[in-house]
Amino acid sequence: MTPEEQLKLIKEGTVEIIEEEELLKKLKKGRPLRIKAGFDPTAPDLHLGHVVLLQKLRQFQQLGHEVYFIIGDFTAMIGDPTGRNETRPPLSREQVVENAKTYELQVFKVLIPEKTKVVFNSTWLEKLETKGLIELCAKYTVARMLERDDFSKRFREGIPI
Repeated sequence: MTPEEQLKLIKEGTVEIIEEEELLKKLKKGRPLRIKAGFDPTAPDLHLGHVVLLQKLRQFQQLGHEVYFIIGDFTAMIGDPTGRNETRPPLSREQVVENAKTYELQVFKVLIPEKTKVVFNSTWLEKLETKGLIELCAKYTVARMLERDDFSKRFREGIPI
């Protein structure tokens, strides 16, 4: 399949592809792409909303690309913001580990195991020291955060971001 045909297939069912020209350029190199998607294990089961993204990830796999299924165990423990109008409550390590176990079982009902790498974001985030954290925070301005509809709405309504 040509890179243009791959791009056409990838675009099916999507609203927008950010940096479409960049994606096409990478497809033209003929090397497998590494597609990454993160899921915070805040509940014991993946839900129907996850399936839409998982199906798109499988499509990439069927085109010969590799998927990194990132389990956000670290972010789930700190109460990472949700897309809703409230902050997500932090979970204990035990809760997160239990939830992550079911994610690993459920994800392979859609994704191809041989073309999927499961990684946990605690692998790199737990190693982050104060200096690295400040450097990371400096890259994300309040203005950039407020570009997201969910954060902007919460800011306007006086709800914690």
